[in-house]
Amino acid sequence: MTTIGFIGAGHIGQAVAQRAVAHGYDVVLSNSRGPDTLADVVQALGGHASADTTEGAATRGDLVVVTIPLVAYPQVPVEPLAGKVVIDTNNYYPQRDGRIAELDEKRATSSGLLQAHLPESHVVKAFNHIQSRQIGEDAKPGDTEGRRALVVSGDDGAARRTVAELLDRFGFDVVDLGPLAESWRIEPGTPGYGARLDSAGLRDALAAAER
Repeated sequence: MTTIGFIGAGHIGQAVAQRAVAHGYDVVLSNSRGPDTLADVVQALGGHASADTTEGAATRGDLVVVTIPLVAYPQVPVEPLAGKVVIDTNNYYPQRDGRIAELDEKRATSSGLLQAHLPESHVVKAFNHIQSRQIGEDAKPGDTEGRRALVVSGDDGAARRTVAELLDRFGFDVVDLGPLAESWRIEPGTPGYGARLDSAGLRDALAAAER
């Protein structure tokens, strides 16, 4: 994997892209307004960064990060993401996204909705419970005691391992939460959401979550 595509280039997307470039990856950014609007962002990221359409970023990325408002998930291109690992950073905020009955009634998870939309992709929830500025601030070498931990959750074990390896390179320990059906444990309002925790603390927070 040498190229990471980004569908969405807001605060989280840019922060993850910065970590990726710092570790030698090429990044392809996209947003809903077109690649020309990302010229300043690309220039700031340097020579490993470029901008493209959403379809272009999905096609060019070996791995693709979806980091858009949840309400827009039906607009994520399906065909170019078939067979790929897709990192989902999204959260459900009713005040922004409007009411989604499946989530309000706890019949689904936010990442589960994206997985259903991308049936041939391997969706992994990650980067959804950390502030964008902390993606750079809290990154530490692997031998750092008490290093901050982040969750991965997804239905494909190999995909989870791929994303876990990426998070480790980017400076974080990883707690594997298992399938997307369990990803509600790190959605907004849960003990682990937004908290700066090491692996043990994050596991405790996940176990304490109530749906």
